[in-house]
Amino acid sequence: MSDTRQSRDHGHVVALIATIICVSIAALLFINRQFVVDQLSVWQYKPTADVVSLATRSGMSDTGKFYFFTAQPAVEEAQEFNKQCDRKEDTTAILGCYNGRNIFIYNVTNQSIDGIREVTAAHEMLHAAYDRLSGNEKVRVNTLLEAEYSKLKTDAKLAERMAFYDRTEPGERDNELHSVIGTEVASVSPELETYYKKYFTDRSEVTTLHQKYAAVFDDLQNRSQALISQLTTLNKAIEQDTTAYNKDVSKLNQDIETFNAKANAGNFTTQSGFQAERTALLTRANQLDAKRQSINADVATYESLRQQLAAIASQSEVLNKSIDSSLAPAPSL
Repeated sequence: MSDTRQSRDHGHVVALIATIICVSIAALLFINRQFVVDQLSVWQYKPTADVVSLATRSGMSDTGKFYFFTAQPAVEEAQEFNKQCDRKEDTTAILGCYNGRNIFIYNVTNQSIDGIREVTAAHEMLHAAYDRLSGNEKVRVNTLLEAEYSKLKTDAKLAERMAFYDRTEPGERDNELHSVIGTEVASVSPELETYYKKYFTDRSEVTTLHQKYAAVFDDLQNRSQALISQLTTLNKAIEQDTTAYNKDVSKLNQDIETFNAKANAGNFTTQSGFQAERTALLTRANQLDAKRQSINADVATYESLRQQLAAIASQSEVLNKSIDSSLAPAPSL
């Protein structure tokens, strides 16, 4: 009897331990349910070579790649991309989006802005990572982000961009700062840099890519602004010089008529007096001719500068079209 009881008691203990283990596993799964869901998503996802390249070239760490792949990123052509990513304002092109589950990246093929897809991929990955921060960690990171942004407020382009996010994604300011600063700002506080090391093996890889393609846009804009300034100044000078020239020509014509009338009337008492006035008129005529040639040279320079500006405008148009999915050619039938 004692042996039977002992065996039964042991069975109760085993059953209790099994129950505790099951409860513990269930509790762990509940606490880490997002990780479990993410891990299943990563296992189910088979990234293309292109997607893997985006993760590698942007310098993502294993953790960064995990958050990137759990969103099952897809590089899409215009038609499919536009179905997935809403364009909030007509004046702003959208390069990627994260809808809370998936990442979509517009397939920009313009090689002059190589790296733009990689930066977009890292930007969207950081949105997925931000979504998974705990409440306390999000508060800490937001504080670091706001401190960093306070040092960047003099950047007019960034301020304009954040204003766009405020209009189109109210309440997502720190979420956007988390992605923008992480992929585009080369130097940040040591605390923030340490935080981003979770997602990048070398964050400078993605910020360098950003600087490289951003320089293409900046160069076109700077050259355009410089030419516009030159054209504005030159146009003003041409208008002023032309007005003065026409006035001087009119006055010279009047003086020539007066001279001819005086000569025809025999009002010159000496040959030297006649020659002196005639020479003075010829000198003025030669000076005006030189002025005319100078104005014509300025007009030629203006036209050359205008053509340069038109060429830059054409380059800018091609560049802008290459990143604007709404301007892509319609699919052929």
